[in-house]
Amino acid sequence: MTADAAPLLFAAFFAALSLLCGSLALIDLRRGIIPDALNLAVGALGLAKTVIAGGAMAGVETAAEAIVVGAIFWLFRQLYFAVRKIQGLGLGDVKFLAAATPWVGLTGIPVLILIAALSALIAIGGAQLAGQNLTRQTSLPFGPFLALGLLSAVAAQQWFGFN
Repeated sequence: MTADAAPLLFAAFFAALSLLCGSLALIDLRRGIIPDALNLAVGALGLAKTVIAGGAMAGVETAAEAIVVGAIFWLFRQLYFAVRKIQGLGLGDVKFLAAATPWVGLTGIPVLILIAALSALIAIGGAQLAGQNLTRQTSLPFGPFLALGLLSAVAAQQWFGFN
């Protein structure tokens, strides 16, 4: 790949990711689930981007990182359930974090989570200021915030060199 083609290729991948994240966010808001097909598409597109940019070995390493991230968040999910006896993180969210790993790498996952958590807190604060009665048992679809976190982390890495 030539240096001249890299920005155009990134723009194409980012546009596709944006469409997937938008679809994922809307479905999670409306139905409370993140479809496996969308998670698979996010992960496969990220893996394809990695292989095109870095070769087959980079793809293998990235796939291994995604498995590790998925396993860690699955364990967090299980631990939270064991302690609180309620689900705090949906399985679709866990799969999304694994699928997001090829896009941002291991170092980008904390940034993604930070952006997602802060934006969710802002949304909750705004809802309460608007008069909605929210309790600790109120369910909040986290997929839209994870999608925003992923897009923001990818953009920060690309345009600001933030890792």
